[in-house]
Amino acid sequence: MMTEKETAAEKIISDAMANPSPAKSMGDPGITPLSPSHIQQNDTDQVPSGPSFVVVVAIDFGTTSSGYAYAFTKEPECIHTMRRWEGGDPGVSNQKTPTTILLTPDRKFHSFGYAARDFYHDLDPSDSKHWLYLEKFKMKLHTTANLSIDTDLHAANGKRVKALDIFAYALAFFKEQALKELSDQTGGDFDNNDVRWVITVPAIWKMPAKQFMREAAYKSGLVPRENPEQLIIALEPEAASIYCRKLRLHQMVDLDSKTTQNGISPTDNVGSGMTQGDRYVVVDCGGGTVDLTVHQIRLPEGHLKELYKASGGPYGSIGIDYEFEKLLCKIFGQDFIDQFKIKRPAAWVDLMIAFESRKRAAAPDRTNPLNINLPFSFIDYYKKFRGHSVEHALRKSNVDFVKWSSQGMLRMNPDAMNSLFKPTIDHIIQHLTDLFDKPEVSDIKFLFLVGGFAESPLLQQAVQNMLQGRSRIIIPHDVGLTILKGAVLFGLDPSIIKVRRSPLTYGVGVLNRFVEGKHPPDKLLVKDGTRWCTDVFDTFIAADQSVALGESVKRSYTPAKPSQQVIVIHVYCSEREKVGFISESSVKKCGTLRLDVSGTESTAPRREIQTLMQFGDTEIRAMAVDVSTGRTVKASIDFLSH
Repeated sequence: MMTEKETAAEKIISDAMANPSPAKSMGDPGITPLSPSHIQQNDTDQVPSGPSFVVVVAIDFGTTSSGYAYAFTKEPECIHTMRRWEGGDPGVSNQKTPTTILLTPDRKFHSFGYAARDFYHDLDPSDSKHWLYLEKFKMKLHTTANLSIDTDLHAANGKRVKALDIFAYALAFFKEQALKELSDQTGGDFDNNDVRWVITVPAIWKMPAKQFMREAAYKSGLVPRENPEQLIIALEPEAASIYCRKLRLHQMVDLDSKTTQNGISPTDNVGSGMTQGDRYVVVDCGGGTVDLTVHQIRLPEGHLKELYKASGGPYGSIGIDYEFEKLLCKIFGQDFIDQFKIKRPAAWVDLMIAFESRKRAAAPDRTNPLNINLPFSFIDYYKKFRGHSVEHALRKSNVDFVKWSSQGMLRMNPDAMNSLFKPTIDHIIQHLTDLFDKPEVSDIKFLFLVGGFAESPLLQQAVQNMLQGRSRIIIPHDVGLTILKGAVLFGLDPSIIKVRRSPLTYGVGVLNRFVEGKHPPDKLLVKDGTRWCTDVFDTFIAADQSVALGESVKRSYTPAKPSQQVIVIHVYCSEREKVGFISESSVKKCGTLRLDVSGTESTAPRREIQTLMQFGDTEIRAMAVDVSTGRTVKASIDFLSH
């Protein structure tokens, strides 16, 4: 027997099934749907509130800079951002520290942040080449197609290190710093078991990258694997969204009036301008990625509902650094720049720091040039390498808007600087334009611009020009700390986010009775006289479908062969919304449930195996139950090893 839904699903036979049948080759006898199945239920009452924590600490592990913030559960209104750091750069005031890490020549953790950068910088070049210095490494999790526990990163000296080790070292560093600060605050040794940790990740990250972060947290000792609910992986734009709704009017700039809103009593929330059903977009522009999310407020509790699945891409502010590097290659030659980065890595870091502070001075109405200090070793090494001076190279290159100033500086006119921003900003604007064209994204009341890159006047102007007054553009004052503060609020009350959109389609592989003329002949499998169609993808939830946090989707199956001793259920996922067969090219295996039913007799004529999938924060848990005996197996869906 088949339900209508199954018949419909079977009509979607795409990809003409070019791939060989996985089920036939695996030799699994398999399972077949028991009708009626397809029960969806909200297990909201079963979501554990978890142990009570004394404090919530959120870590914003950014591409370019990182930091933490915390709040005690007794004083949730009072969010503390981390202590000021030693170091710090001219022209860059920041509570956060650069996301840079230094390992000793024998690969032990040495330092993080400004300390790592300064120590590395002060090393003698003959020593520094043995030390392992890494920066901007977070992007590797976004750009690696088949991410695994064994993925490598490259240090500045070209040596390879395990990404998991680096991420674990960084998290262990933050754990130590935060616990030290908490111990000082409370006047005693602060116990890690009293901390609920929150780590933020981009919403557009794929599942393997989100899971990788959790694995790194286990490895770092941030939380024990046995206690997964002590760590929440939060999505950056969601955290920003939670914070933005609570903003008071004196804590933000409304770009359209370009002044801080003082006409209204300063205790009003933006939330007071937000009413039931209001829709808003959060544009989170960080160092590595830009994340766009569309939320709607559901009153009275003010819960958030995601209206459209997160979109965006690798269009963060480091794109401008790459453009600068391309410009240097154009002037001095790619061969020289590649060589210089490896041979004088500390000087290269210096040059990029000098560029960073000038990058922040770029503005649409700027008329005077921007000067970038060239490190002495750059000038020196170039002369050795080419046999002529930097000045000569600049004269000879036909890059007319970059000149040499007699003080040993690159002098860029404002148009030159603005052109470095253009490709990155164009990408962001293109994405926003596409998003606003979507039918789900109509009448947006506010657009919140957050993340470190949101401070750029060039980006602000571009967004204003694109929107043409369709929505109010709001920028929080402490825009670089928005995500951090929102992540703390989320850790204090995780139930605030109620509905998300599933980024993937999930299902299991099943056998259905073979129907001539409807099923492809190469899917026919004859077992004990029964004709089965193999490799059918039975969908639990489809991509972009709304899913409440903690929601379970349940299906009932029965073993295709009644005498089966072990029932194996494979869980599959795909980025495509409609999937007919598990052999389609878009489908990946992401988990396995093995239920041993040997030695038990089922009283029912057909043994019922219930399968549940529960959709949690960034984790999906699957469970299978043998109804007649109550035997259960559980598995967390694993996106890293399959």
